[in-house]
Amino acid sequence: MTQDTPLSPLPRTDGRSPLVTAHRLRERGVTAAETAGRCRPGGPWREVLPGVYLLHPGPPSTEERLRAAVLYAAERGPSVPYQGGGVRPGARAMLTGPAALALHGVAAAPPLPSLNRLHVLVGRGRRLRSAGFARVVRSAELPGPEEVDGLPVAPVARALADTVATLTDAAAVRHLVTEAVRDGHAEAAAVVGELRRARLAARPHVVDTVALLLAGDRGHAEDRLYALVRHHGLPDPLWNVGLRLPDGPHLGGVDAYWPAEAVAVEIDTAAPDGDGTLPGAAWIRKREQVERLGITVIRCTPDGLRRAPAEQAVVVRTALMAAADREPAAVVIAPR
Repeated sequence: MTQDTPLSPLPRTDGRSPLVTAHRLRERGVTAAETAGRCRPGGPWREVLPGVYLLHPGPPSTEERLRAAVLYAAERGPSVPYQGGGVRPGARAMLTGPAALALHGVAAAPPLPSLNRLHVLVGRGRRLRSAGFARVVRSAELPGPEEVDGLPVAPVARALADTVATLTDAAAVRHLVTEAVRDGHAEAAAVVGELRRARLAARPHVVDTVALLLAGDRGHAEDRLYALVRHHGLPDPLWNVGLRLPDGPHLGGVDAYWPAEAVAVEIDTAAPDGDGTLPGAAWIRKREQVERLGITVIRCTPDGLRRAPAEQAVVVRTALMAAADREPAAVVIAPR
């Protein structure tokens, strides 16, 4: 086969991008020597990343670079038709970092054409090195990818954490993260959870941003708790009070307290996994201490108040009804 002999039909990764892997070429009977011949200077093909070929001369477009990075990182395997186009499901590789944020439409992310490196997220056990414009990011647990323009892309919270890992300026971190949360691309608790998972939350240039996220998340959660009590006809509690033993130590503050029923609601913004499913250690200690006095403590997370306020209202109402015949707890109540 000469350099100018056409291959027919040419394998494609999808209907839009003229990219192909060495694995796919071998499946179609194209030898390594034939591929190398077509990639010589002046030839019709170009190897844009190791084992990933562009089936036209000249530099790849921005879209082609994105797809090439994912093809390079995707695990090799038999060809599987993918109805949505792009890389086959189960490839266990996805774009993350600034490129993922730009694809998600995060305004504070740099524009895609300006990115010299594209971060691709793969499993920790993969034997894959960064090459060219593809930078490999490893993780013991991969999130479920979201499809954007036919590409597997990490969720915004994870992409933010992977981007923050590359930054050293506190102002840049604050601008990027707070803008993404403010514009509704990710929940604050999810972002904080990812930053904690990556052991970034305590870094000096990140810690202030985490504090801002938690404060903002708590403020919105308090507003939703007020609305929950009002819209679901619950009796008015005492809002934002502190509890302490008579002539004893301070037990901590709660966001809402029904003294006759000894029922308290506390908003927990410190869930360690960031998704609002597991209580933080500080909240567990407070609950154990207060419950010894016969007080029922109900934990609400900002995410739970946002997603399922009716379910939260049922939990509170049930606790109030169950405590109707209980003696009030012997605690002193004071404004927080």
